[in-house]
Amino acid sequence: MNSPDAQTCNPAPTEPDRRQHPRYTVQVQIEIRQEGSDVPMRLETTDLSRGGCYIQLMMALQLGARVQVTLWLGGCPVVIQGRVVTRHPQFGNGIMFVDFEGEGEQLLNRYLQAITT
Repeated sequence: MNSPDAQTCNPAPTEPDRRQHPRYTVQVQIEIRQEGSDVPMRLETTDLSRGGCYIQLMMALQLGARVQVTLWLGGCPVVIQGRVVTRHPQFGNGIMFVDFEGEGEQLLNRYLQAITT
């Protein structure tokens, strides 16, 4: 028999985390250019993973906007094509990394491994 107490002991399952890569709270210098704009925004990440990053930004970018991201990892620029996937007005955006230029993906992976060991 199901009693009311049995239901409170078994909470409803939560939505699974959709992230494919672990994220790390780390401030990395980042330059973002929206597609069609030559004006860069220079900020810092609040967290970073192999799959993307989060930035604090008062005037949040529109969902789906395509951006070029340059991360500065140990003085080396890593250029990535990305897309805005979360938007929190007056707070910031989550950016998903779509395509890395050159050795960018390997540089980011090495950087993340170094900060976790």
